[in-house]
Amino acid sequence: MKRLVYFMGGVLAIIAVLGLLAVKLSADSGSSAISNQLTIYNWGDYIDESLLKSFEKETGYKVNYVTFDSNEAMYTKIKQGGTTYDIAIPSEYMIDKMKSEKLLNRLDHSKIKGLAHINPRFLNQSFDQGNVYSIPYFWGTLGITYNDTMVQTPPEHWRDLWSPEYQNNLMLIDGAREVIGLALNEQGDSVNSKDMGQLNKAYNHLKSLTPNVKAIVADEIKQYMINNEAAVAVTFSGEAAEMVSENEHLHYVVPSEGSNLWFDNIVIPKTAKNYAAAYAFINFMLKPENAAKNAEYVGYATPNMKAEALLPKTITSDRAFYPDATAMKNLEVYRNLGPEYLGIYNDLFLEFKMYRK
Repeated sequence: MKRLVYFMGGVLAIIAVLGLLAVKLSADSGSSAISNQLTIYNWGDYIDESLLKSFEKETGYKVNYVTFDSNEAMYTKIKQGGTTYDIAIPSEYMIDKMKSEKLLNRLDHSKIKGLAHINPRFLNQSFDQGNVYSIPYFWGTLGITYNDTMVQTPPEHWRDLWSPEYQNNLMLIDGAREVIGLALNEQGDSVNSKDMGQLNKAYNHLKSLTPNVKAIVADEIKQYMINNEAAVAVTFSGEAAEMVSENEHLHYVVPSEGSNLWFDNIVIPKTAKNYAAAYAFINFMLKPENAAKNAEYVGYATPNMKAEALLPKTITSDRAFYPDATAMKNLEVYRNLGPEYLGIYNDLFLEFKMYRK
């Protein structure tokens, strides 16, 4: 019996040792997996996938590419934690919000190579002065796309959208800041207005636009316009670039009285585990040849000066998509309005959508 006790004790000791070894091996394996993997959280179809393969081959890191469909969805996921995202690509107002809530890591600029390639006019923006938390990825504008076979008078200004010529022939992007913003711009007001008089006036003016509105949609707007299903659309420059490339009768214009200048930037969220891989990716995307290839694939404007020089002149000479400094003066970046006014914009937009029904 005593021998059996000793024997069982030995077995238990061996099991304990093996268990510890298993835990250690599992931990080592998990650590190895994290150190070898980069998880990117980005918009759908917002990078040339061949670049991800090139990055993996060049660096040895394995890319896990996860997508989101709105800044708000991305913000919620990162705030909840529990999921490792080493890189994320939010828009300007969301970067401001996330940094104020301590959801972003400060960047170590000593580890970043190629920041000098970025055009200075896209650095030191109000949402991240000094680029402490973010690096420019793409930029663009909000404007009007029109079909020259379906309009007699091409639109040039926001006020033109109210023309009876466009009755039931106008597509609007499904965004509160965009639609309320264009109505504010049409009145000569800021897209960041917190003046309730201006906001209510914009809303009431939008109500008179409803006879022209055929639909308020998101990504579908692109295919509708390519297929000649509407004469005019309000959309983003990158989407417009793809439309124009697919249909020779489509054109894009940014109203000279003002519009939105937007930025999507690369950040390292607080959820990051693999900082070395994150910096490797930032440096990889700052290389002019990579940034140029990405811009040509995605269709949005690159903030990388050397990359822009590598792009076809037919792209960079088009002032609708690469506006000059004079045109840029009337463009505004969306500011973080705070929860109260963001709620007001959303409520007004919802009322407008319900009113047109």
